[in-house]
Amino acid sequence: MATKKAAPPSTPASPFTSRDAALRKRWQSCQPGTPQAGSTGRFVDLSHFDPAGKPFATGKGKSQDKARVLELAGELDGLQNIFYADRRYKLLVILQGMDAAGKDGTLRGVFGQMSPLGVRTVGWKAPTETEKAHDYLWRIHQQMPGAGEVVVFNRSQYEDVLVPVVNGWLTPEQQQQRYAQINDFERMLSETGTLVVKFMLHISQDEQRLRLQERLDDPAKHWKFDQNDLQVRAQWHDYQQAYAHLLAATHTPWAPWTIVPADSKTHRNLMVATLLRELLHNLDLRYPPGDPALEKITVV
Repeated sequence: MATKKAAPPSTPASPFTSRDAALRKRWQSCQPGTPQAGSTGRFVDLSHFDPAGKPFATGKGKSQDKARVLELAGELDGLQNIFYADRRYKLLVILQGMDAAGKDGTLRGVFGQMSPLGVRTVGWKAPTETEKAHDYLWRIHQQMPGAGEVVVFNRSQYEDVLVPVVNGWLTPEQQQQRYAQINDFERMLSETGTLVVKFMLHISQDEQRLRLQERLDDPAKHWKFDQNDLQVRAQWHDYQQAYAHLLAATHTPWAPWTIVPADSKTHRNLMVATLLRELLHNLDLRYPPGDPALEKITVV
């Protein structure tokens, strides 16, 4: 009797999943529940997500994990070149997290090998007077990726449902209103060809203390330390509470969150690179067809 051949893996219904069952299960375990729109009154218990966890580790030690990050970074460079040529999509990657969670390190480790052609990073600071004269999403919208472009946000529009919430500048009604506005904004982006990929870099309070102290002890890192970092650290639990609510309220099918354990810098980069590679593979990227006339040209 002939052996029945296994069916080839199908393209996932959503780019935010995987053809590989084991990888899909690990990815889902790092998400704040089932994506849904307009969820109010819920919160994500971040104590269920271990900042020191390593769900995407190779199992062969730190040196092998580092080697895998370099390999994946090279693959992402190649995929980004096709992405830029394909021009059917736009990609927005959001890196959000507490101070010292590793947003800059992720940019270097995961995106550092990508060609500057078609890749752009945006680091968000406190809004300027001009920006404050507009709605809070005005400055965000101006930095959206164009066709074939990858834009990586170091912080994002989510600062506007973190800082004002922790400091009591918004009423609960305004807070819920902003969640809905951000969901609608990201849905519009999704429906017009932008993939919105959101990573919450989840660091522990102890690890943050070590990294902030390292910035103080190393003269080459003094520039990264701000006195305000200590004030924000003193509000640690308030920020964790704010994250708990925003993750639940803005974890949508069109822009889901992934919670990345960030106590290990190597594993953080490995996880982000692995999931971005999977997402780009899901898009079935292709180069545009060549001009037949070029076949007759010989360069002399």
